[in-house]
Amino acid sequence: MDLGIAGKRAVVCASSKGLGRGCAMALAEAGVDLVLNARGAEALEKTAEDIRSRHNVNVTAVDADITTEEGRAKVLDAAGTVDILVNNAGGPPPGFWTDWEREDFIKALDANMLTPIALMKALLPGMIEKGWGRVVNITSASVRSPIAQLGLSNSARAGLTGYVAGTARQVAKHGVTINNLLPGLHDTDRAVSLAEAAAKREGITVEQATKARDGANPTGRIGLASEFGATCAFMCSTHAGFMVGQNILLDGGAFNSTT
Repeated sequence: MDLGIAGKRAVVCASSKGLGRGCAMALAEAGVDLVLNARGAEALEKTAEDIRSRHNVNVTAVDADITTEEGRAKVLDAAGTVDILVNNAGGPPPGFWTDWEREDFIKALDANMLTPIALMKALLPGMIEKGWGRVVNITSASVRSPIAQLGLSNSARAGLTGYVAGTARQVAKHGVTINNLLPGLHDTDRAVSLAEAAAKREGITVEQATKARDGANPTGRIGLASEFGATCAFMCSTHAGFMVGQNILLDGGAFNSTT
């Protein structure tokens, strides 16, 4: 399917690895020029070079911490006017409700709620002026089914979800859509670290922990970053103009619900 976005320009945050990289790859395959961002310059440039070698698109790599004001300014200065924004940032650490103080919540809100809001505030006016734009926020399956030990993430991402619900419906008339993409577990570095932690906790091998984890999903596996990226690319396409303010869950059916 031709996604109709060849020649568009996108900012993809936290895109050197994992789900962000999957989204960047899929957009590049659709012919989208990219502004990539991550904190690690070496991994970021490796991803940029990989995309350049595979696809005939322009790629600008900006190493910066997108969760800081300085980092956002650096990315936005390099980006200029863009058509597509993919918001993404690593989640806060797990813990127990007694562990978290006000400062922990502020840090989580800065990274997973206020940063994507700041980027939308900066880039939505240009999209509105052109009469076309796409924003996809990578949040978490925990927005639909909260995870007890991820209370910081639950809180920050739920706040972003509420913001998007209202804002998406205000800008839709200008040809600009905002939606959220909610990942379950995918084949990223985080999946590896979680399997290692489970193995240590349960006194089993990493292979055994991985097999048990995969078997718990209705598909018998975890997701692929390429699958996630393809879904993101479709949400950024010309075919998704009637998708407004939605939370698209991509978890292999782990969350069981009729809604």
